[in-house]
Amino acid sequence: MIEAVKWTGDNDQKVAQIDEGIGALNLPLGLDRPLTIFTLEGEMRVDEGDYIIKGVRTELYPCKPDIFEETYEEVSE
Repeated sequence: MIEAVKWTGDNDQKVAQIDEGIGALNLPLGLDRPLTIFTLEGEMRVDEGDYIIKGVRTELYPCKPDIFEETYEEVSE
């Protein structure tokens, strides 16, 4: 099971929750800056509609929506 959140461009608080205690996200302060994640491979851009996935070692990484939806299914707790 994974934890993930979809970036809509205006759900800063929800996105910040997945990053709590990690500090990997660089949330944009203005409309001219994209959301980025500091990953093991370097800084990666997160486009609107992309998912932000928390890995097993609490690392964060972006995933395009088509790949995410083909790979994972939602489960209720």
